[in-house]
Amino acid sequence: MSKSVLLLCFVVITTNIYAGKIVTDSINSTVLKSWVKYNIYLPDSYAKTSDKYPALYLLHGLHGGYYSWEKYRLNLVADLKMRNQEVREMVIIMPNAGGPYSDKVRNGYFDVDGWKYETFFFEEFMPHVEKKYRVIGDKGHRAVSGLSMGGSGTITYGMHHPELFSACYNMSGWVGMSDKTQGGIYKTDCPEPERKDFKSDIQYATSKSVYDNRPVPYLAKASKEKLAALRTVKWYIDVGDDDFLLEPNVDLFLAMRKYNIKCELRVQDGIHNQEYWYKALYTMLPFVDRCMDK
Repeated sequence: MSKSVLLLCFVVITTNIYAGKIVTDSINSTVLKSWVKYNIYLPDSYAKTSDKYPALYLLHGLHGGYYSWEKYRLNLVADLKMRNQEVREMVIIMPNAGGPYSDKVRNGYFDVDGWKYETFFFEEFMPHVEKKYRVIGDKGHRAVSGLSMGGSGTITYGMHHPELFSACYNMSGWVGMSDKTQGGIYKTDCPEPERKDFKSDIQYATSKSVYDNRPVPYLAKASKEKLAALRTVKWYIDVGDDDFLLEPNVDLFLAMRKYNIKCELRVQDGIHNQEYWYKALYTMLPFVDRCMDK
């Protein structure tokens, strides 16, 4: 084969490579009184068209940050799925809600003293992103997913605002609590966390906020109207068989069934780690795509 033919083949192959782009951006939050960074995945065609895209909000876990999803190869999985047309092109937004040192840096997706993150997310962050970037911006084309602490945020955001999301995909969600700060099973009916068990008030506030937003008690107190609204969302729980958070996730699934809220549960081989969440991306993206309006 001549060099010119080889060169032509190389050009054809390289020009057909699908490559989305992750960019880092930030918002100056009045609510949090600070700049908040976020990563955003823009599909391959974003820079080539004026189209609007569905939006997926992807929430990191405790000790993580907006950068965490790159470690789990989100961009590579998204490129593969979109290139093969297994999922439609979408914009994926990865906000920052913490940092690696949970005893020194605010972590969490809920409102606590000095950290009104849920207020920030819905009143500032989501409107900011959906104005600045070309997303469709309605319930039928918006979803939320997250892992561990981000799984708790995913479930709670979906329950607090079912009018905003078509799908909620929870990976290994921190949806229950324990009186043990290390190891053990996080029970949904355990006593409140005690300050003495944490290195700092910041760490305690994060744990207390998760406790206060447990989804099982929330469902038990929900009105008929709220339960009806929750049935308009597609729910998915994905957790490892050896994950220390297995039991509260199963409890949540059973509670959803009790209130006639359709929810898929998958218990797969794995623990609470990076390998599991990387594999979960291959299931999450197609699920989100199926649940969105065409």
